[in-house]
Amino acid sequence: MRIDSRGRGEEGRERLTVTPETTDDLWHLSHVLEPGDLVEADTTRRVTRNDDQLRDKGGEREHMRVTIEVEDVEFARFANRLRVGGVIVGCSREDEIGHHHTINVEERSELTVEKHFKPDQIERIEEAEEATGAPDVAIATVEEGAAYVHTVQQYGTEEYASFTKPTGKGEYARPRDELFDELGSALSHLDPEAVILAGPGFTKNDANDYVDEHYRDLSDRVTVVNTSAAGDRGVHEVLKRGAVDEVQRETRIAREAELIDELTGRIAEGSKATYGVNETMEAAEFGAIETLLIVDERLRAERQGEGDWELDVNDLVETAEQKGGDVVVFSEEFAPGQQLKNLGGVAALLRYRLQ
Repeated sequence: MRIDSRGRGEEGRERLTVTPETTDDLWHLSHVLEPGDLVEADTTRRVTRNDDQLRDKGGEREHMRVTIEVEDVEFARFANRLRVGGVIVGCSREDEIGHHHTINVEERSELTVEKHFKPDQIERIEEAEEATGAPDVAIATVEEGAAYVHTVQQYGTEEYASFTKPTGKGEYARPRDELFDELGSALSHLDPEAVILAGPGFTKNDANDYVDEHYRDLSDRVTVVNTSAAGDRGVHEVLKRGAVDEVQRETRIAREAELIDELTGRIAEGSKATYGVNETMEAAEFGAIETLLIVDERLRAERQGEGDWELDVNDLVETAEQKGGDVVVFSEEFAPGQQLKNLGGVAALLRYRLQ
């Protein structure tokens, strides 16, 4: 994310001009924009003129500068764009004011946001700015007969490829080199800046030797890590152990995995932790919260009036911060966020145990 300028808008709103540079940046913006915000950007819009030559063509698209009052926001993850819809309140063509329009925000397209930013929203944008240029990381997990490749994004991990090649003894067994070659080919095509190669036993070491010999362009990017399993479980272990953090410290995922494990461990022990909105708010009012954990989708839903909490989520966040607590917003896209969602979407690590 590139922050191009900051300023003040009307009615005490802050005005921020940004340029998203990655899909992750679009995802971050989707969790910052809310109904009622003002978004200004260049766009195209179909315009029907009173012209005989165009009357039967349904109008033509024209470039224009519009400001919309946001009604809905959709992160189209697989289309690499953010759709921001609302009513036009300002436009280079005055006759378009009052009409509905959707701005398609893509990578490297500048937009200006005017709103009453909350502290965690500004922090999110600033963290995205700091993360720009961070290395792309691939996690390859290997076990006998199977290999998996996951990419690491700020919004979570995604399975990029998986391979199954029966190895060992038997009629259908295949040479292990075939599995390793498919893995090396996939990694070479993905071309990440760093690769974490993990898995149980010695299979990962043999795979590393094969990649080192046959895919020399990857050899100096690989870090080998021991895990008890391959696939999703292996990826979680890699994240939990901080292996990704060593090559991409800006990513939130490793911290979320560590925090959720700390939370569930404390809950199991009956020690300094709480979960559920009412219980967490009580802890905030006592000043007992060390770290507040909340799921991004729950935070957004409550702020937009679509949730079912009886208390104001902003009161919870602000109370925790005012009394010295940290706030960590979890991505629902990743396993720790799903675990937190199953606990009601909010929890806290406490300074001391509440009776």
